[in-house]
Amino acid sequence: MLRVLRQGAPGFEPGGLTPDWRLPADAVWIELVDPTRAEEVAVEQSIGLLLPTREEMAEIEASSRLYQEDGGTFMTATILVNAEGELPTAAPVTFVLAGDKLVTIRYVEPRAFSVFAAQAERQPSLCPHGPQTFLGLLDAVVDRTADILERTASEVETQSRTIFSRPRGAAFEKILSRLGRAQNVNAKARDSLVSLARLLSFASLAEQFEGDKELRDHLKSLQRDVQSITDHSSYLSGNITFLLDAALGFINIEQNQIFKIFSVFSVVFLPPTMIAGIYGMNFEHMPELRWMEGYPLALCMMLAAALIPLIWFRRKGWL
Repeated sequence: MLRVLRQGAPGFEPGGLTPDWRLPADAVWIELVDPTRAEEVAVEQSIGLLLPTREEMAEIEASSRLYQEDGGTFMTATILVNAEGELPTAAPVTFVLAGDKLVTIRYVEPRAFSVFAAQAERQPSLCPHGPQTFLGLLDAVVDRTADILERTASEVETQSRTIFSRPRGAAFEKILSRLGRAQNVNAKARDSLVSLARLLSFASLAEQFEGDKELRDHLKSLQRDVQSITDHSSYLSGNITFLLDAALGFINIEQNQIFKIFSVFSVVFLPPTMIAGIYGMNFEHMPELRWMEGYPLALCMMLAAALIPLIWFRRKGWL
């Protein structure tokens, strides 16, 4: 899909390709969302630059993600996507500064993009030109990442209270599952922040920011924000690791207690078992041998001997 935001326009206009389609001269932001090859070619011809392919966007080398070519600045960052879903992912998004225009290429739907696009439609002054639009969009991405980490930190704090105040014998499966998911989200957010830090550092070399003190100050502010959020992510990762270790420690303590109980019972019943093994039923006078109800009573006792431990284990939370 190809969308174009023009300077001062109240919203995007679709780029519906026609044989004579041309990019408007006052275009500020060109969005390519899961583009077709025809759309890529149309934008390339309009801005005079070759856009990276999806495969090139996925490269991990810095030289493939951050470079300048033919007067354009190409920057690819990893953005956290679907953080609230079951499978949070991190996907590459490319930003291209070509003169006073911004081109974004993506194959995912980050929440930050839709939020900033809605703001730009309400306040066209947010996007007077490409570089300012680029910084505003990065602001939205950083804010979104910070919100995700705040929610993750809140979830980790909840699980921390649960671990250290849980009743004895309560299950750990849900706690470990939620901590594992929190660590997954935090790790992907950290990867995104590291890539954003590299992108911002490289963006400071772009000619679009030279000589404009306001844009450079905005850029430095974003770099400080990314650094502070990265530090918070590192702290959160350490906290999650500690809680996982604590949960596993409690599990080991409870398992040791269970084995201790089993060991005590084994020692208690060992002498009677030994005596029964030696003497068995080698007695001449055994009143039970002539009981009519002896056989069904033995069956009931065997059933009770099997059920009572199961009920007890269930109440203890061992099953």
